[in-house]
Amino acid sequence: SGAIALGKKIISPKKLIRRLEEKQAAAAIGQIELAKQWQQVFKKNKIHSAQLLLTLDDSEIRRRYLNVRKTIIALHDKKIIPIINENDTVATEEIRYGDNDRLAARVAQMMGADLLIMLSDIDGLYTANPYLNKKARKINNIKVIDNVIEKMAEKNKSVFGSGGMQTKIWATKICLNSGCSTVITNGQKLNPLKTINQTNSSWFISS
Repeated sequence: SGAIALGKKIISPKKLIRRLEEKQAAAAIGQIELAKQWQQVFKKNKIHSAQLLLTLDDSEIRRRYLNVRKTIIALHDKKIIPIINENDTVATEEIRYGDNDRLAARVAQMMGADLLIMLSDIDGLYTANPYLNKKARKINNIKVIDNVIEKMAEKNKSVFGSGGMQTKIWATKICLNSGCSTVITNGQKLNPLKTINQTNSSWFISS
């Protein structure tokens, strides 16, 4: 968690934090800093932003699900961009998404989105890890996620983030089941959204 990493610098700069309550305390500190960073960046472009912190229960319990959906719609109507993250201050193992990929998929599902774009340190799904295997081939267009696709994802570990390609495939399955297409592309390029096309990214196309 970025929030925990930022908060740790204050509450335990030299030692690892292991207890759940310490991690949650660090998250409480770090979430403020993360929100401030997003606010400052958007403000330069005269865009207002908001922070929305969720746990797994917010997408599993219908009353909460509907409330979150209404909140996001209200922000959208006011042209305010919600920065959505996991609420690490209260989340436990039982109510965690665990990675931002599935959190993004749940939000896309909640909003009835047509497309989810996931930025990675790689430009899509490969038959093997391209950093280790020069013969690895990128799969551009995928309509069905089967055992073959899932096994490919297991071989592709991300350098950054907690999930890697496997959690992106899990997230993609959530989206495809909701009629939402997904794109996995390289987020380390300048203006990554502008560079997305059918050849330099993996597209998971909902039928």
